[in-house]
Amino acid sequence: MADTDAPTVPPLPSLEDMQHWTWVMGRAQQMMLEAGFQSAQENRLFPAIPGFTDRATLARAQAFWDESFTLWQRFLDPETGPPEESPALARDKRFKDPAWRKNPVFDWMRQSYALISDHLLRNVDAVEGLDPRQRDQLRFAARGFLDAVSPSNFAATNPQVLEKTIETGGENLLTGLQHMLSDIAKGQLTHTDPNAFEVGRNLATTPGKVVKRTPLYELIQYSPTTDTVLVTPLVIFPPWINRYYILDLTPEKSFIKWAVDQGLTVFVVSWKSADASMADIVWDDYVEAGQIDAIDTIRDLLGVDQVHAIGYCVAGTTLAATLAVLAARGEAEKVASATFFTAQVDFSNAGELLNFVDDEQLKMIEQLSPEGFLDGRYMAATFNLLRGRDLIWNYVTNNYLLGQDYAPFDLLHWNGDTTNLPAKWHLSYLRDLYRDNLLVTPGALSIRGTPIDLGVIKTPAYIQAGREDHIAPLDSVWKLTGVLQGPVRFVLAGSGHIAGVVNPPAAGKYQYWTNPKAASSLADFIAGATETKGSWWPDWIAWIRDRDAATIAATGPRQPGQGKLNSIEDAPGSYVRA
Repeated sequence: MADTDAPTVPPLPSLEDMQHWTWVMGRAQQMMLEAGFQSAQENRLFPAIPGFTDRATLARAQAFWDESFTLWQRFLDPETGPPEESPALARDKRFKDPAWRKNPVFDWMRQSYALISDHLLRNVDAVEGLDPRQRDQLRFAARGFLDAVSPSNFAATNPQVLEKTIETGGENLLTGLQHMLSDIAKGQLTHTDPNAFEVGRNLATTPGKVVKRTPLYELIQYSPTTDTVLVTPLVIFPPWINRYYILDLTPEKSFIKWAVDQGLTVFVVSWKSADASMADIVWDDYVEAGQIDAIDTIRDLLGVDQVHAIGYCVAGTTLAATLAVLAARGEAEKVASATFFTAQVDFSNAGELLNFVDDEQLKMIEQLSPEGFLDGRYMAATFNLLRGRDLIWNYVTNNYLLGQDYAPFDLLHWNGDTTNLPAKWHLSYLRDLYRDNLLVTPGALSIRGTPIDLGVIKTPAYIQAGREDHIAPLDSVWKLTGVLQGPVRFVLAGSGHIAGVVNPPAAGKYQYWTNPKAASSLADFIAGATETKGSWWPDWIAWIRDRDAATIAATGPRQPGQGKLNSIEDAPGSYVRA
């Protein structure tokens, strides 16, 4: 006998029913929005509230719901055809797997996420009453939030992860959990196989010797590979926020090795990673006891009057200050030429790093440095945030959710090899340069009593910028051309802050642009520029030889340890391993 008291299970709605009620809800929502829109504009007793009931806000809301409704209708009735896709979404690597398009549910998630992201960012741009700095910070925060909540970052909403989980019986999630716990333990996101590379084994292997060590830096001199070398040597100042071997990665990528093979006597400064003993180090020390000291040491060691100098990123900024100090002291001739890799001196348009230099953030950095130095992992996290989609969430998906093994990549190994920073110097650098932009104001800053005026620099300069640089934006680097008073060659390289610099000729990658005519603006430079395929390195060495092509035998002090300074140890030295 049937149980008449058993609950009746309601039948599932048909596709037609779902479509009908979806239309009903969508139409009701549209009517309410339209009524609110009209009321806000016509009812004088209740004036429009900016950001809530004003005409522009309601119009954006109407557009969002219309587009959402269209997406939902297409999901319920695939016969209507796929929605049009923006070029940005079509290129989005997070959704490149075919399952994101083949499965209607995941395709709807993907399209809905793109729609929400687009409207949120448009709403940020439409907020009234914000100054440009606040708007940039809000936009940066919104992009970071959207990157974090992408459906690709969660196991239940990523078709690749679901497929992998079924295929492996969940082993991918266990492997990913192991990766995540390991990263939590070391306080840093892992990007590459930690055992694939080692400094001195397959990174930073260009032969040379440490010929000087100070509490701030080691000076490495490299062994010549040519019978003769240019009389004027080269000293490279890398950024002290990273290890110097970005310019000496694997041999086929090493700028240092390539420069040695071009017949240059090459020196590089390897900065010490800060500890408590460096609590009182300030920018003056990096200029005076760092760059100027290294320049004088090399001049004395080789018995030459001048050196060529390269400054990369913040070390390029410091090189500009060094040149100004030398010029003010009547010693400008010590530097025959200055090359700037992606360096800024005018920070008025310094990109997204400006989002990290308001008073609250600077106070937080100070609190993170109780022993007088900032742990380099905080800086690494900051730079990762600038490219969160590529350097954070990409690895969350691949290594935590999919449980993939880490691929060996020398550049990412270097990226994770963090360097501690002296807290006092770091804070003053952020305040004085990024926040207050004092370097371009003559006399606003000084180095041990010598005022800095970049307008007195007449040293020939080679300025390289990256077209896609997110750390030192192209238009910000360009400003250096309007500050220096000597002859300037500006070169625009393809790619960004690292790959735009580390681009060996043998790789045949990217391109660069030059313009022999004087350009009053970046737009004028680009309009008249000529593109050359491949690396800009040969253009640079030709420019160096144009300064002075005189050569000398690669003997005596041109051999590391054979001059006034004895060899302390083999390159890459000790500071880079600390």
